[in-house]
Amino acid sequence: MSAYIVPIFIIFVLLYASYKNLNTYNIFVKGAKGAIELVVSIFPYIVAIMVSVALMRVSGLTDLITKAVSPIFNFLGIPPEVSELVLLRPFTGSGSFALLNDIFTKYGADSYISRCACVIMGSSETVFYVATVYFSQTKVKKLLYAIPCALICSLVAAVLSCLLCRFM
Repeated sequence: MSAYIVPIFIIFVLLYASYKNLNTYNIFVKGAKGAIELVVSIFPYIVAIMVSVALMRVSGLTDLITKAVSPIFNFLGIPPEVSELVLLRPFTGSGSFALLNDIFTKYGADSYISRCACVIMGSSETVFYVATVYFSQTKVKKLLYAIPCALICSLVAAVLSCLLCRFM
């Protein structure tokens, strides 16, 4: 059934556009042109985030920070094995998935550590990437409350994720 949803949606849109006498091809080309302009305008911001994350990992800064906050995370109920994931998740999605894969390989997919990592991945977001993409296209430049609030929510989600996994 799910394989038919996208084709049915496309057919519906084309039929609706035909009913409204719209030139679908010109509208599509205009939208694609706008998408290219958007990608070009946010590309420098995305590169800056990616380079920053790569430098943090290569320099060993993430390992150092992980060791420093592990006792605090352990007190909050977050296992030390997923501390790096909790710290890296707000910065990078692909790096987080690589860490998740490492956790699966090391601890097995059905372990408590892996379950915590999965729920953390599902209940958090790449805060800095999303902020970069969205706020680079808006007039909002005062991020004093948005980013700290999102980071606190990510930490609360990680704590609740591990708590839920403990009882499941």
